[in-house]
Amino acid sequence: MDGVGRSFSNSTQGRSADVSRRATGRPAEAEELEEERDDALVAAGGDDPPPRRPGRETATPELFRRVFDVNVLGVINVMAAAVPHMPPGSAIVNFASIDGFAVSPGQLVYGASKAAVIMLTKAAALELAPRGIRVNAVAPGWVATPGTAATDRIAEAVASIPLGRVAEPAEIAEWVWILTGSGAADYMTGETVSLAGGVVLR
Repeated sequence: MDGVGRSFSNSTQGRSADVSRRATGRPAEAEELEEERDDALVAAGGDDPPPRRPGRETATPELFRRVFDVNVLGVINVMAAAVPHMPPGSAIVNFASIDGFAVSPGQLVYGASKAAVIMLTKAAALELAPRGIRVNAVAPGWVATPGTAATDRIAEAVASIPLGRVAEPAEIAEWVWILTGSGAADYMTGETVSLAGGVVLR
């Protein structure tokens, strides 16, 4: 399910939603958003189809729309919904992927979508800077989640990572906190932090 996390000044709330569709009319959360200002937004939705080789032969229009609607349009939709409720000093973190920097076999469409997230993060950072809203992204590599464990490719992945292991979810979450609520990144915007154990160095 496509996930959206929102951090308020005194609480954190998670949302699951179809981020590929922009809300029309009055969304169900409108009253809550009017009462609570968003201090931070984490756009963490994503569609990661199984690797397909070779990508150019299986990159169908249907696959393209499915992946880009969630991974790219979804980020735009989430930001469009949240930004009007974000005061100066707020922060946005988008989830890209190391596949936006480094080529993974069979991930032609997915990698292209995450490269697009990296670029739209830069564009949004420039657009929202006058409002005092920072926009950054994280680009995780392999992370120890049930989803990655189900691929049976962890051992292969570890062999390609200079640090010799996959990331723990808490390590990714810590960087989201650094970029949104820690105060350590108040002068940082438009950047994407690679969290992949050195994969891009190879």
